[in-house]
Amino acid sequence: MAEITKNTVIGDILDLDETTAPYFLEMGMHCLGCPASRGETLEEACMVHGVNADEMVEKLNSHLSKQA
Repeated sequence: MAEITKNTVIGDILDLDETTAPYFLEMGMHCLGCPASRGETLEEACMVHGVNADEMVEKLNSHLSKQA
């Protein structure tokens, strides 16, 4: 299983496991299908939406570890 970092691109996270989508919707990122949002890093998206990137990385990695 790949580990998510702040530099991981949103599109790569969604391609890895689409069940991560609710985490992005929860932070206010409602345009997950847009090419621009899919090309952002997790850190960039968190900065724009006022979310702590380290906490988001932890949430996503925890979620992915339960899917394995």
